[in-house]
Amino acid sequence: MKRADLTEKLLDIKREKGWTWKHICKEIGGFADTMIVGALLGQMKLTKPQAEKAGDLFGLSRPEIAMLNEVPYRGTPMPPTDPLIYRFYEMVMVNGPAWKALIEEEFGDGIMSAIDFDFAFERVANPKGDRVKITMSGKFLPYKYYGATGNVPEYGFKEE
Repeated sequence: MKRADLTEKLLDIKREKGWTWKHICKEIGGFADTMIVGALLGQMKLTKPQAEKAGDLFGLSRPEIAMLNEVPYRGTPMPPTDPLIYRFYEMVMVNGPAWKALIEEEFGDGIMSAIDFDFAFERVANPKGDRVKITMSGKFLPYKYYGATGNVPEYGFKEE
């Protein structure tokens, strides 16, 4: 079985049982919903205890449970073709240079981690149509300047 086959099986069971992602995440627990759903969709891994809970919930075999605990091959083809995912891509294409400039001005030369990272969303009522509010928080990781000597800092810094 390939990981994509297990994802399809999980989605089939979810549909058949009429479960919501919130229900599934509550049953498995231990991570934010984004992490659990990401794991069930094949983009993250569950811990062994979480994989066991998912196995019990979905009625999975031992090899399928083990697969949920394996490090997956991550990512989607670029550019994304799904309209909702494409909007995130579009936000980065259009706003990315400004976000980069503002973050570097505040923190210095480096990146925002997508691994040491939190993500949350909420529905915000609006008479013109409900809005999606997204909060992302990633650890700032300064670049390391290999071979730095003398009074040149080894890590990315904010020049005054």
